Amino acid sequence: MARGVYIHIPFCHQICNYCDFNKVFFKNQPVDEYIEALGREMELTVQQMPEAFANVETIFLGGGTPTALSAVQIEKLLALIAKHIPLSNVKEFSSEANPDELTVEKLQALFNGGVNRLSMGVQSFDQDLLKKIGRTHSNEHVYKTIQNAKDVGFTNISIDLMYGLPGQTMEQWQHTLEKALALKLPHYSAYSLIVEPKTIFYIQYAKGKLNLPTEDLEADMYGVLIDTMVAHGVHQYEISNFAHEGFESTHNKIYWDNDEYAGFGAGAHGYLQGVRYSNVAPIKKYIELVMEGNRPLLHEHSVTKAEKLEEQMFLGLRKAVGVTHGEFEQKFGQSMASVYGETIPKLQREGLLETDAQGVRLTRKGRFVGNEVFQRFLIEDE
Repeated sequence: MARGVYIHIPFCHQICNYCDFNKVFFKNQPVDEYIEALGREMELTVQQMPEAFANVETIFLGGGTPTALSAVQIEKLLALIAKHIPLSNVKEFSSEANPDELTVEKLQALFNGGVNRLSMGVQSFDQDLLKKIGRTHSNEHVYKTIQNAKDVGFTNISIDLMYGLPGQTMEQWQHTLEKALALKLPHYSAYSLIVEPKTIFYIQYAKGKLNLPTEDLEADMYGVLIDTMVAHGVHQYEISNFAHEGFESTHNKIYWDNDEYAGFGAGAHGYLQGVRYSNVAPIKKYIELVMEGNRPLLHEHSVTKAEKLEEQMFLGLRKAVGVTHGEFEQKFGQSMASVYGETIPKLQREGLLETDAQGVRLTRKGRFVGNEVFQRFLIEDE
């Protein structure tokens, strides 16, 4: 059963140097046709498995950039979502946004259409770094857009930040954190740069032209992030996410709880009825398949019991609360100790995990090497 719905908007007015998501330049794209196709895909999927959509709790508009759409296109999209997705139990309806695209008209269209949470890609408050990574907004855009959002009625606003950027110093990172926290927002996300294939940064990196911070400096930046957030009363509830009490992202917690969600749009991924799937990525191919009355599936995979066990640990350990004994036994009918009786004590001895009567979770040390810890939970490695 889908607890959440993800909807992919693959259009951007500017392609960032680090982004490897499925996206295209907005100009000359069949945007209106794509929105119609999204509505058709939702209709087809809900008709095929209506029971999977009986209790949707969250909707998330991601991209690309949902705010690349015009206010009229946003209204059309939200009307189609309301038409095809049961919204009676939806508590959190999020949209990603770029600060320099979010006009008052678009904010009003989002708010009137049911969106109650904004996630803005700010990344840095250093203008030179913003130019380096291909962002087009200024700090003034951020301040003005947040104020406009509040004026429209939004109270749940999050911003994304990035560290480990080319040429970034600790001073620049501390300055960004200071500016971000001065906004007194309820939620912050912060991610280290990962140089992905098929990005501008990857091409520069391959040519030896990308001046990245050292691993030690990046780790120090993460440590400063955690300590600075805690000092300002913003608690860390996941490896990369921080919130004031009650403002944790419910949608993202669905992923980390390893629960099911639907994915709609070109290149979107979903997890329904025990099957992980991905959609075709080319936009015209996506539109063509959907308008012919087909779900636009590229790949489907029935998740095995072993994979479900692994994913429960990989994803659940990202959360500060970790994986509880109760949720593990409820899902799998067996204890964590029966599956990972050697792995957990070993990681505990290494100072990477802590355990108690409630469950297991990463220590502070473990958060710095999360991926290494997660790999230890692969079943075939046991």
